[in-house]
Amino acid sequence: MDFTLNEDQLAFQQTARAFARNEFAPHAARWDRECIFPKDVIAKAGALGFCGLYIPESAGGLGLTRLDAAVVFEELAAGCTSTTAYLTIHNMATWMIATWGAPDLVRQWCPTLAQGTKLAWYCLTEPGAGSDAASLRTSARRDGRNYIVDGAKAFISGAGATDVLVLMARTGDAGANGISAFLVPAELPGISYGKNEHKMGWNSQPTRVVNFDNVRVPADYRLGEEGDGFKIAMQGLDGGRVNIGACSIGTAQAAINAAQAHMLERRQFGKKLAEFQALQFKFADMLTELVAARLMIRLAASKLDAAAHNATAFSAMAKRFATDAGFRICVEAQQIFGGYGYLKDHPLERFVRDARVHQILEGTNEIMRVIIAREALKDGALDDLQ
Repeated sequence: MDFTLNEDQLAFQQTARAFARNEFAPHAARWDRECIFPKDVIAKAGALGFCGLYIPESAGGLGLTRLDAAVVFEELAAGCTSTTAYLTIHNMATWMIATWGAPDLVRQWCPTLAQGTKLAWYCLTEPGAGSDAASLRTSARRDGRNYIVDGAKAFISGAGATDVLVLMARTGDAGANGISAFLVPAELPGISYGKNEHKMGWNSQPTRVVNFDNVRVPADYRLGEEGDGFKIAMQGLDGGRVNIGACSIGTAQAAINAAQAHMLERRQFGKKLAEFQALQFKFADMLTELVAARLMIRLAASKLDAAAHNATAFSAMAKRFATDAGFRICVEAQQIFGGYGYLKDHPLERFVRDARVHQILEGTNEIMRVIIAREALKDGALDDLQ
């Protein structure tokens, strides 16, 4: 087992780092302050392939591995956590279309999605069905060559500002087996959007309620077979958890970089902060947690690439550890800055706000613990997880 990056991965890493430094970081504070969704810069990211990282080449993407993508997302998040998090959602939704869509549907939508000239979002959560996704109530009733969709979704990233959504809706009985997946153009008659939510973080991407009132979706726009929706959603979320963990690592790396520079420059009581042993110990713990989290994310990504039977457990463990560690590191870095860390003149307070939501999304970290325990408490499972 060797997680040393190969030449291609190092090239992806350097390209993403340069893009984040030049195109994300100089504007991230303004995007956050003014709630700007930077579609023009996302299109530039698409031109480099960042909107179709693990989308198959046959569908217009780069066809990279999940490990490659995790490396790229980490670097991009160091420039703007919020915008990168949206890119991870867009990649996940586009991958679902490319994997389960009919050939004509893939040809129609995936090349432009992979290029970033059209944007996608993922529509699973409802006002009454968050982590308990199998209890969703939005319905899709077959009517000849169409499905009639009624219901509402909540906390939808990119809603109202993008072109297409991947929707999970109930086509059958209660429970996971009654859910199907659909590609739905965002401007179909009967779709309406709520106000842009006022959030603590992730302000460079809009978040809205989406309402469906007698929306007619062509049956050819279904992804997979009827009843495949929950399976599609869960496979998507395994990758989404690795992606969001990578975003936490990138944000934490940016926070550590800022803390190191501050410790080497700031002087108190006649010496640099870096010379105080208490802060040295704090910094050592931050860096150790960061490296451990990065290795867990890369291990989980490699499990996804290998289609390992225990990939779900490793993805949940990696997401839980990396997002918790990433948030703690950002808070500790802010503490090192003292009062300056509380000012919007410095990025630390934004890092803290943006990293916090990662502990909640793609399944809360409490749900991650449930998934881990469920997998680990099976007979013989502990040997399998060693």
